[in-house]
Amino acid sequence: MSVMKLVVAACALLWAVAGVAGQSPFTGRWNLSGTGEHAGHVYWLEVREEGGILKGMFLNRGGSPVALPDIRIEKGELIFRLAGPPDKPGPEFRGRLQDGRLVGRSVHGDRTVNWVGTRPPTWPAADANAPQGFGTPVPLFNGTSLENWELQHKARPSGWAVADGMMSNEPKANNLISKEEFRDFRLDAEYKLEKDSNSGIYLRGRYELQVLDDFGKEPDRHGHMALYAWTPARVNASKPPGEWQVVEATIVGNRVTVTLNGQKVHDNAPIQAITGGALDADETAPGPIMIQGDHGRVWFRKLVVTPIIGTR
Repeated sequence: MSVMKLVVAACALLWAVAGVAGQSPFTGRWNLSGTGEHAGHVYWLEVREEGGILKGMFLNRGGSPVALPDIRIEKGELIFRLAGPPDKPGPEFRGRLQDGRLVGRSVHGDRTVNWVGTRPPTWPAADANAPQGFGTPVPLFNGTSLENWELQHKARPSGWAVADGMMSNEPKANNLISKEEFRDFRLDAEYKLEKDSNSGIYLRGRYELQVLDDFGKEPDRHGHMALYAWTPARVNASKPPGEWQVVEATIVGNRVTVTLNGQKVHDNAPIQAITGGALDADETAPGPIMIQGDHGRVWFRKLVVTPIIGTR
C-alpha cells in the first residue's frame, strides 16, 4: 500500500473514531451551496453529538430546519438522509472534508446534486441600534413601475402588476429581487395583506422576515415579522388584513432591529442562520432585497433602503 493510501486510511479511521467520541470535525454548522447547474440550491446543516450519538438538523432549501432521522460517519464520510414517507426514503447526502470544506453530493431520485459546505462566518460585534451614519435612500418602488426589480425565476411569468401607486401580486406569482445589493442598511416598507395571506421580505436575500396575516395570535417563529423558523417577534404587532402595516428593519452584521406598526419586535436580535428560500449562503457579502410573491397576495406602496455607512 502506498504512503498516500496509508494516510487516507488512517484519517478515515480517526474520523470514524472521533465521530463516536463526539469530537468529529464534522460537528458544528455548515452552509451548503449547490455547484454547476444547481448553484441556486442552498441548504443549512447542523451536526452535533449527544451522549455519544450523532444527531443533525437540516434546512432543505425551503421551509424550516428539521431533525435528521439518520446521520452517521462511515470511512471518513458524513452520510445523512432526510425523512420521507415509509415507502419512499428521503434523499441521501454524502460529504467528505476537503481543505476545511464539506464537499459532497445528494441523490434526489434520478438527479444528483453536487454541493460544497462552508462554515458560517464568525461575525464581529455589531449593534443594529447604533448606526452612526446613513447614505442616500434608495427607493426600490417608485409607485409607477417595477424597473428596480428582476424575477427570481426567469422562465416563469411575473404575476406582479402596478396600479394606483401600489405593486401587487397574484397568488403563486414569481419572487422579486432588487437589482441593487446592500450590506448594512435600514429598510422602510409599507404593505397590506389579504385575509390568511402571507409573503416575506428577505434581507440581503438570505434572511426572511415573515409577512403574515396573524392578527390577534400569539407570537410564533413562523409568525408575522419572525426571522422565519428561527426567532419569533417579541410581540404580535400585526394589524388586521386589509390595513396598511409599517415596518422599519435595520440590519448590521448579523444583528437586526425591527419595528412593526410602532412596536419593537426585534431588538438587536442575533440572526442565527440563513432561512429557507435564501438566494445564496455567502453571508458576509452584500445582497438584494427579495419579496416573496409565490405565496398569498400582498400589496406594497413603499420600499426604501437607506445604506448604513458607519456603526459603533
